Amino acid sequence: MDTKKLEYYTAEDYYALPEGTHAELIDGILYYPPYGQAAPARRHQGLVMELSYAVKSYIEAKKGSCRIYPAPFDVRLDENDDSVVQPDISVICDPSKLTDRGCTGAPDWIIEIVSPGNAAYDYITKLKKYLAAGVREYWIVDPDTDSVTVYDLTSEKLVPEQFGFKDTVKSLTFDDLSIDLAKLTASL
Repeated sequence: MDTKKLEYYTAEDYYALPEGTHAELIDGILYYPPYGQAAPARRHQGLVMELSYAVKSYIEAKKGSCRIYPAPFDVRLDENDDSVVQPDISVICDPSKLTDRGCTGAPDWIIEIVSPGNAAYDYITKLKKYLAAGVREYWIVDPDTDSVTVYDLTSEKLVPEQFGFKDTVKSLTFDDLSIDLAKLTASL
């Protein structure tokens, strides 16, 4: 992702951007998608939809109180930090974190779908922010390599687990939720 300007922005500056502006704020720097970037690919959006549906269906079946929000949905990881991100999927189990603007505080589970040109942003920049903020579980789904990288951000050892789109992945947030990626991606 490119930066448009290298000046410091606050969360309030971010919230003052015109509605519909696609940007994220990391440590006071506004990140915009590369100029002229097309909308996310069909497969990217299909993965967001299918994963969101799988998690939402599980939560509803268990009569759980967690909420799931797909992007665009603002997540201010720490109210004392000038960072506001828009994860592809956010799962929030503490309703006190929800505000009219989105979420303030770390979601329990974040899923990012890699798009061309933003892999380093998801694998490095956001991983560091999510780890520091206290996100519990972080999935990076890469449609180009048909892989899912799962981080348990509560573990003392930050060793990711790797899965392919033919595998079944068990959630760390919900003990009895397993997602069959072969079934989930069959129609994509």
